[in-house]
Amino acid sequence: MVNRIELEGIAKKLKDDRIVEMPEWAKFVKTSVARERTPHRDDWWYIRAASILRKIYLKGPIGVARLSKVYGGRKNRGYKPEKFRPGGRKIIRIILQQLEKSGLVNEEKRKGRILTEKGKKYLLEQ
Repeated sequence: MVNRIELEGIAKKLKDDRIVEMPEWAKFVKTSVARERTPHRDDWWYIRAASILRKIYLKGPIGVARLSKVYGGRKNRGYKPEKFRPGGRKIIRIILQQLEKSGLVNEEKRKGRILTEKGKKYLLEQ
C-alpha cells in the first residue's frame, strides 16, 4: 500500500523517469476555482501526478469528474456562505493522458481509469 509519505518519492521518480512533464503554463495556473493563488511548490505537478496514481490505485476505476471533486475545496465568496467547488479538470486530464501514454494507466469504457500491472509495480516499487 502506498502511504502519503511515499508520495514525494513517487513524484521524484515520475520526474526523473520523465513519465510526467510539466507544461510551461502550469507555473501560472491555479489548481481550482476555490484557490486564490498558484501552488507554492515548484514540483506540485509531479506531486499531483503521484497523488492521482495513488487515488486510482485505491479507488479503482475513477474518472476525471470524481478526481476533480477530490481536489476541490470551499470557495470563499465574501459575505456569502462558502460553497464547494471542484478542482481544475484540465490538469487532471493532462496528467491522466501522460500516465496513459506511459502505460501506467488504462481507460475502461464508461467507467474511468484503472492501473495496469506495470502501474501497480511502479507504484509499489518504492
